[in-house]
Amino acid sequence: MKVLVIIPAYNEEENIVNTVTTLKEKCPDVDYVIINDCSTDSTEKICKENGFNYISLPINLGIGGGIQTGYRYAYQNGYDIAVQFDGDGQHNAEYISDLIKPIEEGRADMVIGSRFIDKEGFQTSSMRRVGINMLGFVLRICGGGKITDATSGFRATSREVTKFFSVNYAQDYPEPESIIAASVSGFKIKEVPVIMNQRTAGVSSISPLKSVYYMIKVTLAILIYRLVGKKWR
Repeated sequence: MKVLVIIPAYNEEENIVNTVTTLKEKCPDVDYVIINDCSTDSTEKICKENGFNYISLPINLGIGGGIQTGYRYAYQNGYDIAVQFDGDGQHNAEYISDLIKPIEEGRADMVIGSRFIDKEGFQTSSMRRVGINMLGFVLRICGGGKITDATSGFRATSREVTKFFSVNYAQDYPEPESIIAASVSGFKIKEVPVIMNQRTAGVSSISPLKSVYYMIKVTLAILIYRLVGKKWR
């Protein structure tokens, strides 16, 4: 199948070269596109100088808008599978084959890479783990199924889900919301174990204070989507 790796990047000048180089080494048969979300550092310059395939957004759209741009690109260019892959080096390219296999075999429409199944590698802070578990509980009672790593941005989608996300995607902290959206629309969601790395450079966009807002906002969004969300198909 034709696979596109979507790499969202905002101020990733210290990470983007290593991310793309490693991806090419580990997965030479996949294509990629970097979505430069109006970075204020040298991310765009580095992409241009290295001949990377990238799209630079004219204004900062945030993670949701950036990823949705990637899904639109994937769908419009005929890709069978789209893989979301962070530009900060936290995701391991060697697990991309594990993500896309259930889709290739027709066992899933969307596959999420979870660091909490085998519990190996970087496990995030204890406070964030509490929040992730709470979101998993909310998703489960709302019909999203058992998801152990609801905030994971390492995921793969079939062409049909890619089409769905290209026009229906949450703009603010979208990972948990996209799970309930896909579930309500009847798509099959599966998790596979992966090992993730700790960010070595740059700063996470979610501060401790934002984490509280994140939890409240996303929980409400999941509940509302479950009540009023419409099926895609």
